[in-house]
Amino acid sequence: MATDDEADRDPLFRYDEPIFADEDLLRISHLPGPNRIVGRDEHMQKVAEALNPAIFGQEPTHLFIFGKTGTGKSLISRSVSKRVENEAEHEDVNVKTAFIDCGEQTTEASVIKTIGRELNDPNETGIKVPQRGLGTGDYYDRLWQIIDICSDVVIVILDEIDMLEDDEVLRKLSRAGENRRVTDSTIGIIGISNKIDFPDELNERVKSSFAHDELVFPPYDAHQLVDILQNRADAFRDSVLSDDAVPLTAALAAQEHGDARKAIDILRNAGRIATKQEDEEVTEEHVYAAKEKTEADRFAELIEGAPTQAKAILLALTLLTENKPRDQFPTQQIYRQYQTIASDLDMDPLSERRVQEILQEQDFLNVINSETKGRGRGRGVHTKHRLLEEPEIVKKVLNRDSRIADLGI
Repeated sequence: MATDDEADRDPLFRYDEPIFADEDLLRISHLPGPNRIVGRDEHMQKVAEALNPAIFGQEPTHLFIFGKTGTGKSLISRSVSKRVENEAEHEDVNVKTAFIDCGEQTTEASVIKTIGRELNDPNETGIKVPQRGLGTGDYYDRLWQIIDICSDVVIVILDEIDMLEDDEVLRKLSRAGENRRVTDSTIGIIGISNKIDFPDELNERVKSSFAHDELVFPPYDAHQLVDILQNRADAFRDSVLSDDAVPLTAALAAQEHGDARKAIDILRNAGRIATKQEDEEVTEEHVYAAKEKTEADRFAELIEGAPTQAKAILLALTLLTENKPRDQFPTQQIYRQYQTIASDLDMDPLSERRVQEILQEQDFLNVINSETKGRGRGRGVHTKHRLLEEPEIVKKVLNRDSRIADLGI
C-alpha cells in the first residue's frame, strides 16, 4: 500500500533510480579524482613536469598538447593543474587556473574577458569585468591587475586553441612578465588542439616569441577504454551492468579512433535507455542502441545552427555515399547533387566556389574529411570529400530540419 507521501507525489514523474547510483561520474564535465584516470601515466607525468615550477611560484613551461577528440587532453590538463594548485598551497603559493573553450570564446577580447572573470575576486580586487562595454585593451588592463592581486601563478588552458580567430592573445599572455604587464605573478599556457600542425599556422610574431614544449596524446586502445569504464562503473548500482556491457562499449569506441568521451557517453546512454525501458540490467542491446543515439547526438552538435544551404550540401554528400560504391567524392560531383536538392527545396543554388568553401568549413569542424591532391604535372589539383559518420545517422540528424524532412529522403 502506498504511503501518504507517495500518494501525494505527481504521477507524471518517477521517483526511483534502479540503474544509476551516481550518474555524474559519467558526465563529460566531471573531473574525476586521480585514482580514476587510467592509461595516461606517461602523459600526466610530462604535463606535471611542465607545470611543476608553479608549485614554487615560478613560471611553468608553456605546452601545446595534440590528439584526437576523447584522448584525454583536456582531462589531464585540468586534473594536473588542480593537483598543482593543491600542492602549491603547502608552499604558501597561490596558483589559479582558467579553462577557456576557444570553440565558444573565439575572439581575443572574449578570451581575455573570460580569463579575467574566472580569476577575479571582486571583493579582493575591487575590479569589475563586465560582459560588454569595454575595448580589448581595457580588458587586458583589468586582467593584468587581477592576476597580480589574486595569484602568484596563473595557468591558462586554451582548449580547441585552433578555433581562435586571432592568435595574438598567445603572444601577449606569454610575454606579460617580460613586458612588465604583470609584476607580482607569472603565467603558464597550455594550448590544446586536435590539429598537430596548428603551430605551423601561427603568425610569425607569435612563433618567434612563444617558446613551448609539445606533447601528443595517441588514441586509447580497447584495453585502456575497458579500464576507463571500469573505473567509473560505480556510477551504476551493483549488478546492473551485464558482463558484456563494458567490453562491448570499449570495443565500439575503439573502432572510432579510441575516443574515451564517446565510450563514456555510450555507457551513460545505455543506462538511460535501460531506465526508460524499465529494464533491470544494462545489456548488449542497450549498448548498441546507445551507440546510435550517441553518434546522432554528437553529430547534431556539430551541425547545430548550420543554415539549410549547408545541410543541403551535406545531404548531397550523404546521398552519394549511400548510393555509390565508394566513400570519397569530388566537389564537382557533390555540387551537381546539391543543385538537385536545392531545386527540390526551392532554394537559389550557391555557386560551386561557395559550396567548396562550405565543404572546407565542414572539414574544419570534423563533420567531413577533405583531401586535396594533385592531378599530375600541369593538371592542377582536385579535392575529394567523405563523410565521417554513417549515412543513416547523418540523414536522421538532417531530418530534424523540417525543410529537409519534407523531402522524404
